[in-house]
Amino acid sequence: MPTNAVPAPHRVLVVDDEPSISDLVATALRFEGFDVSTASTGNGALEAVELSRPDLVVLDVMLPDFDGFEVARRLAAKGKSVPVLFLTARDATDDKVLGLNVGGDDYVTKPFSLAELVARVHAVLRRSHGNGHGTRISFSDLEMDDDTREVFRGGRLIELTATEYRLLHYLLVNARKVLSRAQLLDHVWDYDFGGDSGVLETYISYLRKKVDVDGPPLIHTVRGVGYTIRLANRPADARSTDSGARSAEASADAS
Repeated sequence: MPTNAVPAPHRVLVVDDEPSISDLVATALRFEGFDVSTASTGNGALEAVELSRPDLVVLDVMLPDFDGFEVARRLAAKGKSVPVLFLTARDATDDKVLGLNVGGDDYVTKPFSLAELVARVHAVLRRSHGNGHGTRISFSDLEMDDDTREVFRGGRLIELTATEYRLLHYLLVNARKVLSRAQLLDHVWDYDFGGDSGVLETYISYLRKKVDVDGPPLIHTVRGVGYTIRLANRPADARSTDSGARSAEASADAS
């Protein structure tokens, strides 16, 4: 195999029912070197993901059959962890949080600049695919394999979405360190929530239900600061974790 072989371009699926927008976005992304396909409906998006296995979906929320949030829910239900960048005119904070809660990785509102959209596509792909140097990370009986993107707790395979994986990865590589909510939001989502950390608390709750279900809790809340992965060897840790879990689960139920 030649040493100067060019890696295959990332595949991007653009889903929008307005041909003028999908054509514009597709052209801009092809100019950047992406392999782009398009769809105009929710069902079309689901079929295209099955056929082309894209590395990223640029997904309009308002579609003629069912909305982009439902597309993301159905992809997650099928075990498809493809990153999603929502594209929509709905810019309320609640809509942004809802989009991220159903598995989205970023959110661009219309009207938008193509330069911003392209930059966000690159950012999501960097976060989702990393730097290509696979490693195995572990703490206690929790293991994460970056080569296979598999996570195990006590030998049990844990199924995570792309966002859950990134959040757990950041916590795990910083095990025992206390990470602030701002640090986690900035690193995992690279997104300005205007101080609203509800989406983070929701995802912490999701991780606890998957990671801490069969063993001593590893994900802990540090009151007034943020979160950490460590062993609960002090009573204060247990109290903090229980309090954080109740708060996070209440946030998840409310969303």
